Amino acid sequence: MPPPRNLHIAVIDDDDSFRAATELLVRSLGFDVAGYESAHSFLDRRPDRDADCIISDINMPGMTGIELKQQLNEEGIEVPVIFVSAQTDVTLPHRVRECGGLALLQKPFHGQNLIDAINRAIGNHPLT
Repeated sequence: MPPPRNLHIAVIDDDDSFRAATELLVRSLGFDVAGYESAHSFLDRRPDRDADCIISDINMPGMTGIELKQQLNEEGIEVPVIFVSAQTDVTLPHRVRECGGLALLQKPFHGQNLIDAINRAIGNHPLT
């Protein structure tokens, strides 16, 4: 069942193959999706910043995903952010909660975990 309206989800990750695969999954659920190779490329495209949900890697060159969320918070932009990371740093869950992140998924993760997090972000019942 498609989402009730054309929701926009931004996927931000410097890993091209992960970003492309995530975009395909999100698009298959009926969402409008745009991919960005860095937090800066996302921020540079101001019209695209009205995302209903962001899926962001934490460790990227330049600005990290957590720094991106902190900047959005400072600007008063309230958007749910689902963080993904291959890093196993034990402080990550705390850092994600502290900046207001919705979820943290450790790479690799099952696609259903991402779908569940997206559903929580947009306040929908499961789409599967």
